[in-house]
Amino acid sequence: MCSGDLGSGDILDDVAVLVAERNRQDARLARLVRAAELSQASERDGLRSMASWLRGHCRLSAAEASRLVRNGRALEHLPALAEAHDAGLVSAEQVALAARAVTPERLAAAAAQGLELSVIDAVLTGVAVERDHATLVCVVQHYLEDLDPDGPEPDPTEGRSLTLAKHADGALSIRGQLDPVGGEKLQAALESLVQTDRPAGDERTRAQRLGDALVQLADNALAAGALPTLRGHRPQVAVVVKLQDLADPGTGPGAGRMGFGAVISAARARWLA
Repeated sequence: MCSGDLGSGDILDDVAVLVAERNRQDARLARLVRAAELSQASERDGLRSMASWLRGHCRLSAAEASRLVRNGRALEHLPALAEAHDAGLVSAEQVALAARAVTPERLAAAAAQGLELSVIDAVLTGVAVERDHATLVCVVQHYLEDLDPDGPEPDPTEGRSLTLAKHADGALSIRGQLDPVGGEKLQAALESLVQTDRPAGDERTRAQRLGDALVQLADNALAAGALPTLRGHRPQVAVVVKLQDLADPGTGPGAGRMGFGAVISAARARWLA
């Protein structure tokens, strides 16, 4: 169950019960995925991994599919944590954090240093069950730093990922993460544009200003002409729209199709031109 005072009222009890049940179902799912991986069940559908099967058949994101596979593997090495997960006391997100400590490389490093995996399992489980999420993050990170105090040779590409999801209306959702240096570069570039574009009476939120700055950063890069060619041509925003729609002063919803598939109005196409 959730720890701490749930307050009065049945609705909070119901929330706690459902969270615990979700944790139990997530534990069962992780074990099933691991069993399917060990039996190479995905190959019966012509796919080489369970992660690809989960993406294709269950429509999970790449990140969620990978996390589910990693959780299944991690639970094999952390029986105490697995038991708490089965009981609904630990979430899939907490298991994913603990999984960082039991990758093949870190298991080998722990064995070389004479560390008992059962002790690590007990500590991680105790923190996950009794303390808040931020504490578990700190404990896992502290363990990883102690395991390899010098740290591996930094590879910034391992800490960078970006996912672009296009919606039916052409809008784009952005999700990703950057390593500290890459993140600092992006923040420096965006902040310079945010601070420059602050007209009087500006009521945009911080998030909106950052979104505008990101678009401006792309505008500047495209206009500079220094980007690599794309399929033999200089990258640029392309719109296909009928001449009569372009000439018509009306809004013309859905009249234009952009290079990456988004549908826009004729009015927006005229604005781009």
